[in-house]
Amino acid sequence: MQPKHISDTMIEQVYQVRPEHLNGSGRLFGGRLMEWIDEVAGLVAMRHAQSNVITASVDNLKFIRGVYQGDLLVLIGKMTYVGNTSMEVRVDTYVETLDGMRRPVNRAYLVQVAVDQKDKPVRVPGLIVETESEKAEWEAGIRRRAMRKQRKEEGF
Repeated sequence: MQPKHISDTMIEQVYQVRPEHLNGSGRLFGGRLMEWIDEVAGLVAMRHAQSNVITASVDNLKFIRGVYQGDLLVLIGKMTYVGNTSMEVRVDTYVETLDGMRRPVNRAYLVQVAVDQKDKPVRVPGLIVETESEKAEWEAGIRRRAMRKQRKEEGF
């Protein structure tokens, strides 16, 4: 299995917020955004692993600002860290105005696990980390993995 560059598996997905995406307050329903984030993370992981994947966990789902009908929502997913069978994917969400300006809405980290036809974990390719920001994200991924492990041991 050849290691892959982060850019090889990046995904950028754009949605326009429609009436059926809104909650009772006229804002994008948080569950819909979570669905889209999970979808993008899964696609990034599938590209990287070249296999089916399952979502193992979602970390740090913080909503920064509201999203309204007609807004263009841009989700950008990229690999940040890989283990043996698991992968951490960061998904950044932005509202994009008609002049192309993007304002952050959300950042989430999801752990995806590569699986075979019987849903048994399988090995994933390594990740080629090149830039300083990619190295920093990798190091932070190691720390997040340790925190996930600790939370699991504590019953969270």
